[in-house]
Amino acid sequence: MNSSAVSLREIVDSAVAEHHGKIGTLMPVLHSVQEKLGFVPSESVPMLAQSLNLSRAEIQGVIGFYHDFRTSPAGEHLVQLCRAEACQAMGSRDLELHAKQRLGIDFGETTEDGRFTLEPVYCLGNCACAPSVRINDGIHARVSTGSFDQLIDDLEAQE
Repeated sequence: MNSSAVSLREIVDSAVAEHHGKIGTLMPVLHSVQEKLGFVPSESVPMLAQSLNLSRAEIQGVIGFYHDFRTSPAGEHLVQLCRAEACQAMGSRDLELHAKQRLGIDFGETTEDGRFTLEPVYCLGNCACAPSVRINDGIHARVSTGSFDQLIDDLEAQE
């Protein structure tokens, strides 16, 4: 067994042990794995299935259903565009097209340099200030194409 498999096994075992005996452990365990690795690797699914006495399909179903879980590493900066109705009514579709063009990627993709990952979200709880964008841990309100460019420019300038 190589060192990365041992590390993954340790991470899975630690996440399972942390939530052992609790009802509904799958979600917290998946969150724990993703928190430690930045994503839930496909190689962890059989380990999780065995440890939690669930089928691989059950685990894959949960990972695929909830947009918070990712199966590949995210970029250095996670850019999430709200696609809920309030944001759409205030221009998020145009912002979405602009963001995809500016970053050169589609939803679910990461730029070639690994700096930005673009994801859709379905409500950031900032409806009165639509359209909203979350970049890393910061929520930005009333984002226009120009202010989006400024946010990205500011991140690029920090590096």
